[in-house]
Amino acid sequence: MPCACGPGTLVRVIATTFDPDGRRVSLTENAWAHIKSEHSDTAPYLREIMAAGREPDRRFAGRTRGEEWYFAEAAGPGPWLRAVVHSRETKDGW
Repeated sequence: MPCACGPGTLVRVIATTFDPDGRRVSLTENAWAHIKSEHSDTAPYLREIMAAGREPDRRFAGRTRGEEWYFAEAAGPGPWLRAVVHSRETKDGW
């Protein structure tokens, strides 16, 4: 399923959920490729990653504007699984 997730970009979506604020969050093919190559220990946890974005145990502002970190306890290979979501103001995220 295609989605305009980045500025002027049409990409394929692997999975979609809604964050606690009701914004749609899409996991894109490119983001999934990044997770598999740079964070391979979390790659088997696709469902848990999406659940962390939907119902996090903890939530913090990220390093940059429009970035949020959602944490799920005991949901991955370590004590905490972090899902990083990027969005533009109140619009959908990826």
